[in-house]
Amino acid sequence: MTPDQRRLRDDLASVPARARALAEASAVTPDVAPVPGEWSAREVILHLAAVEEEVWQPRLRALETETFPRWPWVEPGLWSGPGDETFEGAIAAYGARRSATLALLDGLGEDGWSRRGRHDTFGILDVAALMRIALDHDEEHLAQMAGT
Repeated sequence: MTPDQRRLRDDLASVPARARALAEASAVTPDVAPVPGEWSAREVILHLAAVEEEVWQPRLRALETETFPRWPWVEPGLWSGPGDETFEGAIAAYGARRSATLALLDGLGEDGWSRRGRHDTFGILDVAALMRIALDHDEEHLAQMAGT
């Protein structure tokens, strides 16, 4: 893994803890939307868990097994499963799913990071570009949680 790839991986790894810290620092409880019609912090985290499971992990697996996968736009809702009714359960589910994504990245090896696929919206992406989109998506939702 190159230093840039390691930095990207570490940035991705930091998001669950950053999300927890944002929720803990907020004056709004994690189950209350800061603005009517917006997601609460718990719902944001459940969405991020769903995106890990339905978007990033399948795309990384496709890069392992397919020559040049093609990916449509996918807009997951909220992850649902054991613990989804509390913020602690949501953050645990998200953390576990992000850890699984990181394990896929760690298993790619040097050649794996150069694999590429085509996204219907973003065009041709290698692993780093795909994961930068993941991180941008995370940052967008962290900003939402922070109310900025």
